[in-house]
Amino acid sequence: MAGGLDTGGGNGRRRFKPNAEINVTPFVDVMLVLLIVFMISAPLLTVGVEVDLPDTEARAMTTSEEPLTLTIQSDGTLYLMETEVAFDELAPRLQAITGAGSEARIYIRADNGAPYGDVMRVMARVSASGYTNIGLVTEPIRE
Repeated sequence: MAGGLDTGGGNGRRRFKPNAEINVTPFVDVMLVLLIVFMISAPLLTVGVEVDLPDTEARAMTTSEEPLTLTIQSDGTLYLMETEVAFDELAPRLQAITGAGSEARIYIRADNGAPYGDVMRVMARVSASGYTNIGLVTEPIRE
């Protein structure tokens, strides 16, 4: 028992002895709450711009570096990484990131409802900006 009583050898005085045990219950409670918070918030950190990708039978690619992504929503809105960008500003921003010409890979995430013409115009603009390694992102078919 924490702070146990010592009868003091029978002389009638009671005094408290210090207890050197650590009570870990509050620590475990705090750790469990933090675990739950991180479990809930971790999936939300990976989501960028919401887009409905088309389904394909392609396998997922593995990459060790953070890719440069360009997202095209169904209404034609463009996002470079997670920042909205106008179509006219796309080439200068891409050139500012890598300079003239780049071997870096850029991924284009086009919404399933985005017009084909819009996707092709964006791909042509990216190619004209000096990117030669362009990839299209799709959603794998789930069985």
